[in-house]
Amino acid sequence: MTTPPPALLIAGHGTRDDAGAEAFRDFVRELGRRHPELPVAGGFIELSPPPLGDAVTDLVERGVRRFAAVPLMLVSAGHAKGDIPAALAREKERHPGISYTYGRPLGPHPSLLRVLERRLDEVLDGVDRSQVTVLLVGRGSTDPDANAEVCKAARLLWEGRGYGAVETAFVSLAAPDVPSGLERCARLGARRIVVLPYFLFTGILPDRVRRQTEEWAAARPGLDVRSADVIGPEPELLDLVMERYAEAVQGDLRMNCDSCVYRIALPGFEDKVGMPQQPHFHPDDDGDHHHGHGHHHGHGHAHAH
Repeated sequence: MTTPPPALLIAGHGTRDDAGAEAFRDFVRELGRRHPELPVAGGFIELSPPPLGDAVTDLVERGVRRFAAVPLMLVSAGHAKGDIPAALAREKERHPGISYTYGRPLGPHPSLLRVLERRLDEVLDGVDRSQVTVLLVGRGSTDPDANAEVCKAARLLWEGRGYGAVETAFVSLAAPDVPSGLERCARLGARRIVVLPYFLFTGILPDRVRRQTEEWAAARPGLDVRSADVIGPEPELLDLVMERYAEAVQGDLRMNCDSCVYRIALPGFEDKVGMPQQPHFHPDDDGDHHHGHGHHHGHGHAHAH
């Protein structure tokens, strides 16, 4: 008797933006349509239904005992390192007998860089790339490792593609913010700037990036400032999730923890080394908060349970 492959669980961040949450749910449904051989479910850590715990329950009710969880996130910050692993550990206590492996976040990856390049082409409309400065805007985090990943994506986007420059900014929790990033581009001599949101789907934060960009540009009519779109549910993203699924199933994870604040004493973050990871409870959860507290100690990069 052939053992069925592990199911696929997609873990999302969550957003108060209905369109952004529905884009995630549509993406999960599309993965299920593309891979009828796999049970597929998805849930959020916070802000949006369904909670991740409901998605696990859905899989269990469909007879699933093994699954691979893939965080639908571009960088490895607190959610990917701590909240999701802790939540999965809690679900293992709630559903005795299940087992899972945990994959790594999505970026930076060559296929996503190709999508970002396409988003830039859509708004440049034939403008000479060498005359363009790109401002890649990430979500922003209190985790310096996560912010560094956005800078890495910016550098990889710049390499070999002919843009005049690629700078970085963040829309929350980290500097420089969007206006400061735009100001830096202008002071470096940029006359044409494209603001490129480093986000998977629409939502409150990408909308904020566009609004702040428009406000900054309105006061500087001599500059050509344009806004590109988010990555979106492109075929490359669908394929990349399955690549991360395959890595998790095969145990080929290759996560780089060299600059993670939970393992390494980075300046200003020394207190985070070895910090216990607790579940991040969803506001729509059932209030049963005693499961999992203190279960996932140390570092959130524990992939196989």
